[in-house]
Amino acid sequence: MSDIDTFISEQLTSISRRFGAPQYHRVILPVASFFDPLGKDDRYGEVCMVIRRPDGDLITARKRYYPTGIYRLLTGGIRHGEPILDALAREAREETGLEVETRRFLAAIDYRAREQRTQQVRRFVTFVFLLDEVDGTLGCVDPEEELESFGLIVVDDLPELVRRLEALPPDEDARIGGRWRDWGRFRAVAHRLVYDLLRAAGS
Repeated sequence: MSDIDTFISEQLTSISRRFGAPQYHRVILPVASFFDPLGKDDRYGEVCMVIRRPDGDLITARKRYYPTGIYRLLTGGIRHGEPILDALAREAREETGLEVETRRFLAAIDYRAREQRTQQVRRFVTFVFLLDEVDGTLGCVDPEEELESFGLIVVDDLPELVRRLEALPPDEDARIGGRWRDWGRFRAVAHRLVYDLLRAAGS
């Protein structure tokens, strides 16, 4: 991982100068198996896009195969060798069709996922950014994203999203390559952190 560590650290210094130093979190994540995105070999991490509309609402979305009622903040994979900010711009455009401006670098979450059966450990990093919508019409422009619908929430709705994500059943699903409960607990981490950071900042 040393090459990835160097690649990331060099970017974080530059990004932090522009958008503020993020909170760093390391999370140990026991899982039954490496579900997506942890099981994908085409990326070293993802961007989490906390996109704020002009009225202050935050954008969430659900994919066609998600369990009933599950929405979450938008994320997108960072390809090997791809700069973090390039991935942020690309994924925001693909998933929302909006023109956005990056306001703050909120957090970097460094996951260590351990598969229960093999005890193999994989690393995955989520970089969380607050962005403001400045133009465009909300709509996914990449059909491969399989986005079914968007939702709008306020900051105080985030704990309820966390509760729903953490309450998902332990069912296996080939579409994520693992169990929904593991996936939900993984996704809940960023949502809880975003809530704490935005509340503290009065956003």
